[in-house]
Amino acid sequence: MEWTDEGIILGVRRLGEANAIVELMTAAHGRHLGIVRGGGSRRQASNLQQGNGVRAVWRARLDEHLGSYALEVTTARADRMMAHAHAAFALSHLGELLRLLPERDPHPELHAALATIVDHLEHKPLVGMMIARFELMMLAELGFGLDLAACAATGGRNDLLYVSPKSGRAVSRAAGEPWRTQLFNLPYFLMAEVAEPPAREDIQAGLLLTGYFLERRVFEPRALPMPASREALIATLMRTDQ
Repeated sequence: MEWTDEGIILGVRRLGEANAIVELMTAAHGRHLGIVRGGGSRRQASNLQQGNGVRAVWRARLDEHLGSYALEVTTARADRMMAHAHAAFALSHLGELLRLLPERDPHPELHAALATIVDHLEHKPLVGMMIARFELMMLAELGFGLDLAACAATGGRNDLLYVSPKSGRAVSRAAGEPWRTQLFNLPYFLMAEVAEPPAREDIQAGLLLTGYFLERRVFEPRALPMPASREALIATLMRTDQ
């Protein structure tokens, strides 16, 4: 068995003295692991860094085997990631989310979104928005997508300002006003593209919204805690001294 694909390194762990098991998010083969011979060496260490883009050739005798990787770095990101406190937390959190997916289950849209995020991790004003959007995509891929297209009460598509914590559906300004303290705010960037990075309070509202549904619909039913990397990422993004 053999295939070639584009991937992004999610994680690396040592295998014995000389080798490593590398976890990739690939474009066509989903989250996929494989052995890199010699991957435990110092010479390989700079290449096998979280966030690096690679061209991967995977080989195995049978499809169900772990198999081995031959990796060629196509986009080295590790050096510039180290200069930004939030980047490591973001990469760690994205990896935790993607590990909720079955291994080898293709999710090309998530791979494309991940590639966009890791290419822009240096730009702190964009990171919170991209993470919230990615979490929204994850909810949909896991079967718990939110319905933000129309008001749950009226069916209208205009002036959608809130989300119901019970239904996960959008609510318009007029319909939600009497219960606004019981609803989540719905930032515009979760519904459409925006020309400028969102305000800090909008980022906070978006992450509060997606975090609530991730915890209630995904992590709690699996008896898993929310990733600590997410809390650390949000704390770093919300700091005003950077």
